[in-house]
Parts: sequence; structure tokens; C-alpha cells
Amino acid sequence: MLKKTIFLSNKSSLTTQNLQLCIKSALRESSIPIEDIGFLVIDHPEVFLSMPALNLLVENNTSVIVCGKNHLPNGMFLSLNAHHIQQEIFRNQIEAGVPLKKNLWQQTIKEKIKNQGILLERISGKKNHLDFFADKVLSGDTSNMEGAAAQLYWKNFPLTATDEVGIKRERFGDYPNSFLNYGYALLRAAVARSLAGSGLFCTLGIHHRNKYNAFALADDIMEPFRPLVDEKVYEISQTFEEQELNTEIKAKLLEILTRTVHFKDGKSPLIVALTKTTSSLQQCYTGTRKKINYPKLWSSTLTE
Repeated sequence: MLKKTIFLSNKSSLTTQNLQLCIKSALRESSIPIEDIGFLVIDHPEVFLSMPALNLLVENNTSVIVCGKNHLPNGMFLSLNAHHIQQEIFRNQIEAGVPLKKNLWQQTIKEKIKNQGILLERISGKKNHLDFFADKVLSGDTSNMEGAAAQLYWKNFPLTATDEVGIKRERFGDYPNSFLNYGYALLRAAVARSLAGSGLFCTLGIHHRNKYNAFALADDIMEPFRPLVDEKVYEISQTFEEQELNTEIKAKLLEILTRTVHFKDGKSPLIVALTKTTSSLQQCYTGTRKKINYPKLWSSTLTE
């Protein structure tokens, strides 16, 4: 089922009644079945959210995302009891060996670099060598093909059709980095939600392991999907002159969550596809499968 994304950028009051999320603001009053909500993005300092509403949202595996003063996602609430065999899944995840983790990371980085190469060719109209980098990814990516590919990718990524220079990626940079970072934060939240729904513990990554990172596994699994954000920011740059992250731009970036991706047996919105991917990861931990089920981001690549 395709879940709704609710974005709040005005002073509002959120309560619950009859399993509905009741939203009241100076502009309007509305109610939405909580079971239909996948994401609630709060981007205003004066939003009141009642505890019964928050609990019901979490119980229904809704990702509640809170934005900071810079209007970028700053944190999120997720269910810690989203799967019926939670303890068994956690145990499999904790006991996963280094060879398995290295293999899963190799798969992940190969997919990421392939997707970067496809997108770069689609928007620049030029061939690139990113497929070569993808083929050279070793177990655990010990030779850092991810970094080498990223250098080539961003150096040649045109923000507009007439650009001859690429983008300098910065974690806290201005346009277009602010757009990219907002999109990545949304993607991270979507992946974290799906991981929680599959019974996986987001803090235990397969590669990312910073002790301050509570969402290391989400940072791992989101990697092949990053080009969806890059593509959306490129599309925005073609139609908007604004370089400020306003409400209209944020709404466009939220469209990433419903973007169609493709599996061999059919297509689905990203928010649904992520569940297939995280479920397959869970099966890799239990030993019932060997490969993560990453979708193709574009239909023309299904046979590649």
C-alpha cells in the first residue's frame, strides 16, 4: 500500500481521535487515517504533537521526522517493535560475520556506482567509465572504488544542461548541496523506516560504524538510491531559478518517495520497493538468500 507523506511548515496542533490524525492550523482542519501515513515531516518550531498521536504513529511504523533551525531533517522517531520475531532478527544481525558484511557492502557499492554511471550518461549525454569502477569493487570495497567513482561522478555532474563543470560536494554547503542534503535526509528516513519494519536494528551497520551514528545501517542501504536524489535536484535546477530551499522545492524533493523503481517482476513506488530491499537484507542475515534485492532505478536498465 502506498503511504502518504505529510509535510507541516505552519503552526499546527496534532491530536488523534478514532485512529485518525487530526491536524488543526490557522489555515485549515483535516483528519487522515494514521494507518495511511508513511512519513510525517515537521518543519516548524510551533507544532504541538500529543503523546497519544505520537505513540499511534510509531505503532503504525510512521516515520516522524523533525527539522531543525536550518530546515533540514534533524531527527526521527521509529518503532522499536515493528516485527513479530524482533529478537531473533537482532541476534542474526549481531552475529553476522565479517565475510558476509564485506560481501553485502561489495554488492551495495557496485549498485551505487552503476546507478551513478547510468544517471550521469542520461543527463550529460556522454559515455563515462563508471561501469569500469563498478566491476573493480572488491569484497568490502577495500580499494575504495566508491571514493574514486564519486570523484569522477561529481566532477562531471552538470547542474544545468549548459554546465561544463561539476559540483563540489559539501556536507553543509549552499546550493545545490542544501537541496541534495535535504533529499538525502528524506531518503535516509525512508530507508530507516523500512529497516525497522523488517525487524532490523538501524544502528548496526554493515560498513558505516561511527559510534555517534544511530542510523548506520540506513546509511549503508541508502547508497544505491542516492542517484534518485541527484536526478531530482538536476530536474529542479532545470525548472526553478530559486537557490533557496523553500517549501515548493521541499515538496518537489518529497516526490522522491513515490518515484517508480523497477524489479524483474514489476515496478513499485520507492517507499514500497525499500521494503523489498530491506526484507531481502534480513534474509541475507538469516542465510536464506545471498544477494540484496536492489531495484533498477530506470526501466531501460532492467536487462543490463
